[in-house]
Amino acid sequence: MRTQFAIVFALIFLMADVGCAQRPAGQNAEQTTEPRAQQKNEQAACQPVSLGAPNAPEQNPAFAGQTRACAAMTTAPIVVTVLAKGLTNPWAVEPLPDGRFLVTEKPGRMRIVSATGEIGEPIEGLTSVADGGPSAESRQGGLPPITAARQGGLLDVELSPNFEKDRTIFWSFSEQREGGAGTSVARGVLSPDGRKLSDVRVIFRAMPTYNNGMHFGSRLAFAPDGKLFITLGDRFDRERMRPQAQHLDSHNGKVVRINPDGTVPTDNPFAGREGAYGDIWTIGHRNIQSATFDDQGRFWIVEHGARGGDELNLVEQGKNYGWPLITYGEEYSGEAIAGGATAREGLEQPVYYWDPVIAPSGMEFYTGAAFPEWKGNIFVGGLVSQRLVRLVLKDGRVAGEEHLLSDRGQRIRDVRQGPDGFLYVVTDQANGELWRIAPGK
Repeated sequence: MRTQFAIVFALIFLMADVGCAQRPAGQNAEQTTEPRAQQKNEQAACQPVSLGAPNAPEQNPAFAGQTRACAAMTTAPIVVTVLAKGLTNPWAVEPLPDGRFLVTEKPGRMRIVSATGEIGEPIEGLTSVADGGPSAESRQGGLPPITAARQGGLLDVELSPNFEKDRTIFWSFSEQREGGAGTSVARGVLSPDGRKLSDVRVIFRAMPTYNNGMHFGSRLAFAPDGKLFITLGDRFDRERMRPQAQHLDSHNGKVVRINPDGTVPTDNPFAGREGAYGDIWTIGHRNIQSATFDDQGRFWIVEHGARGGDELNLVEQGKNYGWPLITYGEEYSGEAIAGGATAREGLEQPVYYWDPVIAPSGMEFYTGAAFPEWKGNIFVGGLVSQRLVRLVLKDGRVAGEEHLLSDRGQRIRDVRQGPDGFLYVVTDQANGELWRIAPGK
C-alpha cells in the first residue's frame, strides 16, 4: 500500500495542467447547502481529524497538539454557490472592492470575474516589461514571458494596500529566462474597467535560474507596515537545489521581504551581510504556496512537505525553519529525509504538521462578521486532499481542525475573504470554478 500511495501521490503532484475552452457560468451557478454539523457539546471526547495512517509512524511530535488536533465542527449552516465555471486551472482569486474578482489562470492569463459570475477576456498589457518583452501568450507587452510547464505559470495576485487610490496590483509567476526559469514578481496599474495593465515592471527575480518546472512557491502578502512578503520554493532537485534552502546566497526555500518598489528594506535581518541576499527574511523552507497575516500582524505560512510533513509555521524575522535538515514525513520513495531527524538545536519547530499531507495551497485568516464562530481561524486549501481545512487557533497553537467541502472532490487552490465577510475559493481544475461560501439560514 505504501508503494501504491507513493506512485499515486507522485503522479498527482507532478501532473501537467491541461487547458480547456472558456465559458461564462454566472447565470447557471449551482447552489448547495452544507448539512448542519452536530453541536460541539455532543462530542463526548476529542476525536482527531485524520487523513489516514501516517507515512512515518516512528516520528513523534515535539509537543502535545503539534499534529492531529481535536476535530472542530462548524455549528452554523453554510451555503456554497458556484459563481463561475470554465476557468483554466485558476491559481489565485483576489476580491476587488467593487464586488468583482481578479483571477489568475496558470497558463498565463489574468481575468476579471463579475459579481454574478461573468468571466471577462484576458487582461491586456500596455507597456513592455524591463528585460521581459512581449509574452508568448498574448504577443503584447505588459506580461513577461511565462513558462507554464508542470508547476510553473501565472501564480499569485495581490492588491496594493492603497489599491482604491493607485489601482496597483502585484503578481508572481514562473518567468522564462535564459537557462531555465525562476519565480518573479511584477507590478502594474489596472485600468478602471479592468481590461488593461499599464506601467508594468518586474520588481523581483528569485535566483538562481534553474531548468525544471518544480517548486516555485509562491504567495504574496502585504504586512501592516506596507512591506511585501514573497514565499518561494526550493526548486525540488534533491542534489543541486534542495540544499540551497540553507544558503544565504540563494532565494531557494526562502521568505523574502521587499519594499513595493522592489528595493530592500535596510532592517531586513541579512541586509548588508557579505555573501547574503539582503531581501531574505527567513530560510529553511520547502515549497510555500500558502501565506497570510493575522489580525495581530503575524505572518503565517503552510508549506508543502514531501510524503508527509506539510507544516504550519509562524514566520519570525531571521529564523531557520529547518528544511532539509529536519522534517516530518519522508521522501516519495519512502526513504528517510535527513536520517529521519525531526528536531535540531537552532532550528524552528512547526506550529502544526500533517502526515499524511493535505497538499496546501492558498490561505486566509478570517476576520469577517458573516461567520462569528470562524473569527480568528485560519483556512487552507487542500490539493491532493480536495478539501478546505479550518484551523482553530488558541495562544499561537492549533486547538482544533475541521475539513470542509471534501464531498465535492475538487482540488482547492486558493481561498480569500471578501469585503462581505464571505469566503471565495477557486478550484485547480482544467474546468476550474469560483465558489462563494456564505452563511445559510
